[in-house]
Amino acid sequence: MNVITQIEALFERAGGQGYLSAPLQGPAAVSALEHALQCAQLAEWAHADLGLVAAALLHDIGELMATAPQDEPHELPALALLSAGGFGPATLEPIRLHVQAKRYLVAVDEADVEGLSPKSQRSPMSAEQRLVFMAQPHAPAALQLRRWDDLARHPGKHTPPLGYYLDLLQDLLQANRRSPRVALA
Repeated sequence: MNVITQIEALFERAGGQGYLSAPLQGPAAVSALEHALQCAQLAEWAHADLGLVAAALLHDIGELMATAPQDEPHELPALALLSAGGFGPATLEPIRLHVQAKRYLVAVDEADVEGLSPKSQRSPMSAEQRLVFMAQPHAPAALQLRRWDDLARHPGKHTPPLGYYLDLLQDLLQANRRSPRVALA
């Protein structure tokens, strides 16, 4: 089964469940699929590159994977799936860093603290950790992804359907296959 089919199956099987990080639960809660589609739409509206739009769509897909242990960070199983499927650093790195980006934003902007869980409010980055975080090439993209993540929580908001974004992912994977890979020493 190719990665696009796996992604589609994950959203079909578990995308209707409530988004685990949403502040609202119950009938007014945004679903995991709604959250993913809203994030991707915000990335498109911001004219983000295709890799970052894909990251916006897929950043929480690890929460939908039945094999993910509850105590494991949700980005880890997602990274394994997406890396094996051919996604490159422009998609993988913002996903890998998006949880750290929340900790960064909590440390630098009090407005980002509102609506966060008590655990997140207690874990802002130190000044040294922020410097290390920002030295990573994809940190700015992860911060932007995090901002879209926080905005994409509106139940029933109109977005393009999943199929639209699956086609976009297919285009990205084809472009990744065509571009030469450079080995890092």
